[in-house]
Amino acid sequence: MTLFTSQSAAAFYDKLFSSLDFTLPRVATGRRGFPKEAMVCAFIVMKCEGFTQITDLMDYLDNNRIIAHYCGFNIMEPLPSYWTYDRCLRQLNNGALKSIMANLVWKLYELGVVDASFVGLDSTPVMANTKQNNPKSFAKSKFSKENHPKSDPDCALGVHSASNQHNERRYEFYWGYKSHVLVDCISGLPLCELTTQANIMDSTVAVDILAAANQVLPLQGCSFLADKGYDAKSIYNTVKSVYDGEAFIPLKKRNSKSKALPAGNLICDAGLAMHKDGKTTDNNRTRQKFCCPFRQSKTGVCPCNHKNWNNGKKNRGCVKYRIVPTDYRLSIDRSCLCFKRTYALRTECERYNSRFKASGQERLWVRNGASAANLNTLAHISALAVALAAVLHGSHSYRSAKQLRRSA
Repeated sequence: MTLFTSQSAAAFYDKLFSSLDFTLPRVATGRRGFPKEAMVCAFIVMKCEGFTQITDLMDYLDNNRIIAHYCGFNIMEPLPSYWTYDRCLRQLNNGALKSIMANLVWKLYELGVVDASFVGLDSTPVMANTKQNNPKSFAKSKFSKENHPKSDPDCALGVHSASNQHNERRYEFYWGYKSHVLVDCISGLPLCELTTQANIMDSTVAVDILAAANQVLPLQGCSFLADKGYDAKSIYNTVKSVYDGEAFIPLKKRNSKSKALPAGNLICDAGLAMHKDGKTTDNNRTRQKFCCPFRQSKTGVCPCNHKNWNNGKKNRGCVKYRIVPTDYRLSIDRSCLCFKRTYALRTECERYNSRFKASGQERLWVRNGASAANLNTLAHISALAVALAAVLHGSHSYRSAKQLRRSA
């Protein structure tokens, strides 16, 4: 064992933990054990160093006792064991961790670093610690719903995109969870997070995350950015009516029986553009009527010999209707320059997810849902703690722990 610690690392954690101020509730009965605050600080060290295993954290603190002292441990006594860390992570109250995260967000908001004018929501897959997620496993039924992993009963079967190319559709299945995070698109820092099972759709949790974030920061008048996975009417209506904001979400292609041209004209069975023929209103809905292009022609003939062409009526040809949209979702002009430039800010969500995975959260070492949710929250807390320490000590960059360590 060596007690040597680099000056930059010691100064980094001294600045980091001096900016943190939180107290966790204690158990009224039982052994006192290690302080919960020290255990949380140890997990923050784990995320800052990018460790994926508790054994790496134990070796790091055992060889750098000054950092263990900054965490809050008594370095004259033995440090926590593996099972102590595992039990603490499983028994931690996730609500208390979310309170620590909300406190950090509010401090950064008061310092002018975090702003809720442009917020983006995205999710990232978090793989469970199961043999089914091993890419070297060639079992045919490893992603079958009937073959649920016995090592982690709380995880679920999910799917994520395996390619960022727009013209390439490749998807991969996995067992695990999802980390949904609302990111400030200006500073690139998390505002609110939620961990769910991997089979939960992204659009179903968006309203709850916005409500939780609004309790920390005012979201009134915000611009909400998300990918087409959040293209749901409930999200548009919530952003517009509840928060008086604007939604920047691309449309998701849906199956439609009637084909149409870019100008909006429907196409008949013969492949011709149909003409608009007025609107009708009934049952609180407005429909646009389209008629055959040869409807009033004296010499025209239907190319496909449609059954309605030879019906003996004066106005021959087929007729189709399309409902005129009146909701906010379809009233957004997604081709304008304002929409495209604003939506480009959503790349901050992708950048933050990359930093989130770099902290060791791409694949978990725990085997239950409570520990997975606590680890995800601790990863977000570490990112906010680094940003707060950087701002308080005058560092130029608040997104990277390496930059703060170099300036220490």
